[in-house]
Amino acid sequence: MALPLAALTTHVLASTVGTADTIDAARFHAMRRFLVTRFGRIAYVEQGKGPVALFLHGFPLNSFQWRGALERLSPWRRCIAPDFLGLGYTEVAVGEDVSPDAQVAMLITFLDMLKIDQVDLVANDSGGAVAQLLITRHPQRVRTLLLTNCDSEIDCPPAALKTVIDMAHEGVFADRWLAAWVADKTLARSATGLGGQCFANPNNPNDEAIDCYLQPLVATQRRKDLVHAYALALERNVLEGVADKLRASRIPTRILWGSDDTIFAPAGGRYLAGLLGNSQGLQMVASSKLFWPEERPDLIASEARKLWSTESQS
Repeated sequence: MALPLAALTTHVLASTVGTADTIDAARFHAMRRFLVTRFGRIAYVEQGKGPVALFLHGFPLNSFQWRGALERLSPWRRCIAPDFLGLGYTEVAVGEDVSPDAQVAMLITFLDMLKIDQVDLVANDSGGAVAQLLITRHPQRVRTLLLTNCDSEIDCPPAALKTVIDMAHEGVFADRWLAAWVADKTLARSATGLGGQCFANPNNPNDEAIDCYLQPLVATQRRKDLVHAYALALERNVLEGVADKLRASRIPTRILWGSDDTIFAPAGGRYLAGLLGNSQGLQMVASSKLFWPEERPDLIASEARKLWSTESQS
């Protein structure tokens, strides 16, 4: 049975918001590998050895989001961060779906082909929705789950995503926002851009991160179409009906929630902390927005190691 929520919630005032720049874009691109699957060529990076930790990124980001965490956690885990179907540098096979259901199926195939039986999951944003589907459908494949700001059944999709979904219906989201941000990095970091909406540090994302995240998404019309398909797949509540399975889950799960997120309200974090059957508590992270894991890799690393230690003692 989950513990009372009051006993699960802690607060932290994290230190200065910075950037996870230990792995720069050039090194990131050099690290990239591809795994050929029926879903397409799945792009991923990995670092370290030992038990596998699998990192699931947000929208419209890619595995570059986790560069700081990979650098810090690679002494303890074989850290693998794939790019989702429709995002990053993954090359989607013609006719393939890019919905959360398809992402789950792709990840299981990805793990099978790499002969990986179990992983420690770390997830953010729409990657958190995929993680919840993964642990309800394939619980035997997950040792632990570290969730950061993301969808929950009571907030899926969040109201703030409506503008993106509306533009995706019109087929203009990629050009109107993403391509505009690639062309004007200052705009990308403005209050109405990716930076102001999702990062706490006004200097984030930096120029190379903007290019790394967004250039591949606007490179061709097909890539733009896939971005729109990704957004439209989030229009329905993809987590509808998962509550009972999350409540029954025995997977140790820790939740870290940026308190200044304007996309996902703190109520979602409290809901998940009170629902999950083996919740290890909720930590509110002050002065942090949706993509805070990129800005605070030290916190991700320390909390992941604590969670992994808890699992190893159970």
